[in-house]
Parts: sequence; structure tokens; C-alpha cells
Amino acid sequence: MKTKVLTAHVPLPLAEKVDEMATRLERSRGWIVKQALSAWIAREEERRQLTLEALADVDAGRVIDHQAVQAWADSLDSDNPLPPPR
Repeated sequence: MKTKVLTAHVPLPLAEKVDEMATRLERSRGWIVKQALSAWIAREEERRQLTLEALADVDAGRVIDHQAVQAWADSLDSDNPLPPPR
């Protein structure tokens, strides 16, 4: 696999934590950074996908009225909580 060098300036405490992790896990600093970057990208891609799905739900009218949600949330402290709105 081809690679590309990326350079980033990070705060010294963060760099020191990376070094500590690398030592503890007996891995290279580069391995730690690749793992962290891969996890962040995966999380951001999932967040984008979920956002697109949510916007599609809104466009299709699959929404719950704010007042219904608020009434349900307010009822949770009562002796007779309402069922979740649908």
C-alpha cells in the first residue's frame, strides 16, 4: 500500500501521551496516530451518514412534534408518565 507523510503540530502534552501509549502498547508512534486517525474518520463518516438519513426522514415527513416530545419528557417525573410519542 502506498503511503503519504502527513505533518501536524500537536500540543506537547498530547504528543507525550502518544509517546506513552506507544511505549505501553509496544507500538510505534505512527501506528498510534494511524489508529486514532482511522477511528476518527470512521466516526465522522458514520455521523455524516446518520445526518443524511435524519434529513431524509425530515424530508419524508417522518418527524415527531416538539410539543409531543416536551409533554412526554415533562411527564417522566410524574406518577403517570406518558408513553413515548410516535
